[in-house]
Amino acid sequence: MSGINPKHMANSMPAWTHVRDTRRNSLVANRSGRLLCVKTWILALLFVATPTWADWSLNNAQSQLSFVSIKKGDIAEVHRFDQLDGSVDADGSVTLTIELASVDTAIPIRDQRMREMLFNTNAFPRAILTGKVDASAFKLDMGNIIVSSFEGKLSLHGQSGPVTAELAVARLGPNKLLVSSRKPLVLQAGNYDLVEGVEKLREVAGLSTISKAVPVSFVLTFDKK
Repeated sequence: MSGINPKHMANSMPAWTHVRDTRRNSLVANRSGRLLCVKTWILALLFVATPTWADWSLNNAQSQLSFVSIKKGDIAEVHRFDQLDGSVDADGSVTLTIELASVDTAIPIRDQRMREMLFNTNAFPRAILTGKVDASAFKLDMGNIIVSSFEGKLSLHGQSGPVTAELAVARLGPNKLLVSSRKPLVLQAGNYDLVEGVEKLREVAGLSTISKAVPVSFVLTFDKK
């Protein structure tokens, strides 16, 4: 034993210890990696299996919102807005934005008059509908349809008013829903400070009357985000 340098023994032992520690650390890292992978897959499966966690966004190309103007007592014409945006959150919160400058009556000069004289889109470019629907309507099985109610608020031309509607909700596919009005909503021009604009339109068009009650209908398509 006296021929062995203790300092040399002390320096040689850590090499074996280092190998064991490296293997141990490698095993721990592998186990941790496998556990993390399993947890990730579980979370992914839960997300896929729970569609109500996902929000829904409006598909403008597959949606339409139209309104009817009635002039001279019984002449009705159907118009629409071409630019819509909206979403439905998992708790049933709804937001629908209507770009008023996208009004389409099929007559360009009338579109311009509505933008300038009725909606005053420079000052009030958008109408915004907010409210709540029953979130269970968005858990439908594919091909099913149910009736749901909507209660909310419409902000238009600097004014806000309550809105209620009866909806038909249909599941068209795994990631697609169709929401439509079961009957028209009737908006009163006086509730949104639009009477003066209606009168301006009547005068410039040389009409005897334009109704201040406006039926509105919609068919909206939503895609899962």
